[in-house]
Amino acid sequence: MVRTVISLDEEDKRWLDRKAAEDGVPMTEIVRRALRLLRAQAPPAARSLSDLLEATRGLWKRGDGLAYQRRLRREW
Repeated sequence: MVRTVISLDEEDKRWLDRKAAEDGVPMTEIVRRALRLLRAQAPPAARSLSDLLEATRGLWKRGDGLAYQRRLRREW
């Protein structure tokens, strides 16, 4: 686990201390829980092109994809 230092408003620190006492856990556990919750609610990070290509490789099962594209584009 990595240690870090954060600065809080006095009112937030008092709330955090009270919540930790109520839950019977260290203040740091409340911060960890809040961070996990925030991460769970955040939209997923954009995947890189190489990750997307790797994830979709082999999905096309209709033969030559380039030939298929050319057939479709002739209709345009």
